[in-house]
Amino acid sequence: MSGPAYHHPSSGIELIYICIPSYNEGETVGVLLWRIRRIFQDYSREYEIIVYDDGSTDGTRETLEPYAEVIPLTILRGERRKGYGFALDKLAREVSRRTRYARRDALIVMQADFTDQPEHIPELVKRFEGGADIVAAKQEMTEAPAPVRRLHLFANWIQRTGLPKTDATDPFTTYRLYRISVLRELLKSLGDKPVVASTGWAANMELLLKARPFARRVENVDLAPRYDVRTRETRVRPVIDALNLFRFTRTARLLAAPAGGGE
Repeated sequence: MSGPAYHHPSSGIELIYICIPSYNEGETVGVLLWRIRRIFQDYSREYEIIVYDDGSTDGTRETLEPYAEVIPLTILRGERRKGYGFALDKLAREVSRRTRYARRDALIVMQADFTDQPEHIPELVKRFEGGADIVAAKQEMTEAPAPVRRLHLFANWIQRTGLPKTDATDPFTTYRLYRISVLRELLKSLGDKPVVASTGWAANMELLLKARPFARRVENVDLAPRYDVRTRETRVRPVIDALNLFRFTRTARLLAAPAGGGE
């Protein structure tokens, strides 16, 4: 079976890296890759998929391997689980290393469990092509599982009372696009320090806070997540995750006004 045909678009964008942190998502990640492939068969953009397998024990690795033969897929593997923040760090560094056109390439982070819909990729890219350096999804919680809704309520409260402004309506969302030149400047400023040190939702906000000074424009877009098509229960733990967010507030204040920035 041959892979999809790739075309250079007239808009000037070169390559879209779809980055997927994954832990024990063997039941969904393969189907997700195939859905992404279908999107790009009808969407004239070059793309690569990079999956970071965070020490999965459920056969995720075996599920992924055949797809590398038919789609532009790279699999990064951790031998033991180190968490979502560590996966974000690995993906950001890998894409920054690979890119040839950092100003024209984009990185999209999405979940492997069907919560983030691949059909929304063109809308994220549209905002990027319009000049946004970071495009953040705003995800409504009306259909979310109860633990997710409870954590989101707490996150909204703590954002109002203890966290700096980020320009993103929902700074905790996973589904997000970054111009790779922004991430490259961030990595340069960090040296050997990790891109993010937090876990869970706090990791998403930490990356946003660190990247924001290097971005000229942040845009928000309404993208409805899907919780009804997942095959597993949510991994959100409201009490533990809320405590992690609360601990993150001190770090967030220190990150609110870093040196350097965007032009």
